[in-house]
Amino acid sequence: MSTYRNPVYPEIFADPFVLRHDGVYYAYGTAPGAAGGRQIPVLRSTDLVNWEALGHALVPAAGMEAEQGYHFWAPEVASHDGRFYMYYSSGNAPEGTDQKLRVAVADHPAGPFLDAGKVLVPGQPFSIDAHPFRDDEGQWWLFYCVDFLEASHDERIGTGIVVDKLLDMTTLAGEPRVVVRPHQDWHVFRKDRPMYGSVYDWHTVEGAAVLYRDSHYYCFYSGGAWEKENYGVSYVVARHAEGPYRRPEGGHEALLMRTPSSGELLGPGHNSFTVSPDGSEDWIVYHAWDPARTARRMCIDRVDWVEGKPVTMGPTWTEQPAPK
Repeated sequence: MSTYRNPVYPEIFADPFVLRHDGVYYAYGTAPGAAGGRQIPVLRSTDLVNWEALGHALVPAAGMEAEQGYHFWAPEVASHDGRFYMYYSSGNAPEGTDQKLRVAVADHPAGPFLDAGKVLVPGQPFSIDAHPFRDDEGQWWLFYCVDFLEASHDERIGTGIVVDKLLDMTTLAGEPRVVVRPHQDWHVFRKDRPMYGSVYDWHTVEGAAVLYRDSHYYCFYSGGAWEKENYGVSYVVARHAEGPYRRPEGGHEALLMRTPSSGELLGPGHNSFTVSPDGSEDWIVYHAWDPARTARRMCIDRVDWVEGKPVTMGPTWTEQPAPK
């Protein structure tokens, strides 16, 4: 029996998104550095365990060179009508201001992805972590993050997730609906955080990843502070892709959090999902810190479904059976 051990890729590879195309897995992630003016590293695998680096996939828009302070992160790729669309976050301003979502287009999943020349959410000072998703009727949606500066019921001030319809693969309807806002103590990002000219106890849910199963849409999110141990993954559920989304019965249902068995994996989160090579298993792909917090590296674990709820043994640090 073949096995694997996390992390499955030794280099920095945060916010990992995996696209399966023609039996091959392509992974896109956040990492420093670039090559030939390109950004966003891309990897290739046939088994989810052994990964080959293919270089960098994104050709940024003119004037957005890294030398001018621009950063590029949290890429996700959708395949539609023979083309591939990379949705990514970008910005060159201090955190919390002037961070935008953009889209780039390619003819192959390894790229090059050429920026389409437009901001997806114009007029929004902060929009990050795009997640394209096609529902069971074939409609594409884009889940992404924005900031909320007013508390509502038990919902906290901070970053939350909305969803909007894609009129085409590069144009949103402009009618976002709230999916989930931070609502738990463990969602805290930073106390007394200066933002938008004021100071808040800031909470965060981010990094949407949607699965459709048994006529329900499960929107998974990462909550807490991405650089700390309270970072983890939970979810909300809806009957339709656009919502309304409800929290699981019983309140907080964590899918992925640090446990005593996590070993040297800290702060697991910002995940995507894929299936095993034979299609029989769901797998979560996520990043986790090393103990010294020098790198977020790509990890995988199997997801099972028990009485309509997702469960996983992860984050696993010891040797595990490889995807089937």
